[in-house]
Amino acid sequence: MDQYQQPQINSGVPGYGYDQNQYQQQVSPVITVKEWMITTLILIIPIVNIIMMFVWAFGEGNPTKKNYFKASLLWAAIILAIYAVIAVIVVAAAVSSSAG
Repeated sequence: MDQYQQPQINSGVPGYGYDQNQYQQQVSPVITVKEWMITTLILIIPIVNIIMMFVWAFGEGNPTKKNYFKASLLWAAIILAIYAVIAVIVVAAAVSSSAG
């Protein structure tokens, strides 16, 4: 072996002799500015925005866009749950203060 040749070690760490065929990823197409502008325009429309978020999250399409809208729906669910807890606390406080 030549003293300057790096040994081929399959360490699994990129850049250190890993097998490139083993670590190939599917690359999704880039979402253009035009597509994001149309998406943002649709999200401005009430009711339609909620429906389209579900369509984009769980329908066929760009994996990046799907993941973004899945995350957006999760945040919306978390915020809705927090609002529900606050509403229950406020109603309970109002009922207890009016009863006494």
